[in-house]
Amino acid sequence: MEMDHVFICVNHDGRGAESLKTLGLVEGTPNVHPGQGTANRRFFFRNAFIELLYLTDESEARSQLTAPTRLFDRLTCTEGVAAPFGVCFRPSTVGEKPLFPVWEYRPVYLPAALSVDVGHAPVSEPMWFFLSFAKRPDEAPIERAQPFEHPNGFRDITSVRVITPDNQAFSSAAQCANQLEGFAIVQGHEHLLIVEIDHGASGQTHDFRPGMPMIMNW
Repeated sequence: MEMDHVFICVNHDGRGAESLKTLGLVEGTPNVHPGQGTANRRFFFRNAFIELLYLTDESEARSQLTAPTRLFDRLTCTEGVAAPFGVCFRPSTVGEKPLFPVWEYRPVYLPAALSVDVGHAPVSEPMWFFLSFAKRPDEAPIERAQPFEHPNGFRDITSVRVITPDNQAFSSAAQCANQLEGFAIVQGHEHLLIVEIDHGASGQTHDFRPGMPMIMNW
């Protein structure tokens, strides 16, 4: 099991995406999620991608189908309780299953044979989920290929660190994620995502706060 992508809940005004583009990243194609009430903007690297997720339809996001994902809570939380993040994993070997207990979420925008395996965890942690059909961006078929060569030279996401202000014991999903190379979730003072690009070789950093709870090191 390895990380496929991370999502960050943002406002729909696009400021988060523009700040990433200003940093020298090329934007991939956006997606709309019919029935889920969300849409996204995406930035791809060779091995993973960053998704900026925003609310488009409150009634869909609070529907009987979508409500158990707690996406609405993450997208609208202003009190700092819900983590505004999600972490998606994929198989690292053929046929690999998620390493943590899951329930099946079947959004209408996916083919009937596919599902999102969602981990059981408090909303103070990221949404943990697993896509059995996901692949590295640099292994995508040509008809689904996304841009992952950037003017600033960024190539790979080499580590992700999630900080949560919640002090309760971590869920099984979080504990499993903490065993993966290049990933960590720790307790701290605020919800924050720290993304390392190319092992931080240049020693540079950019703090996207307050617009977006992310720091990027490269």
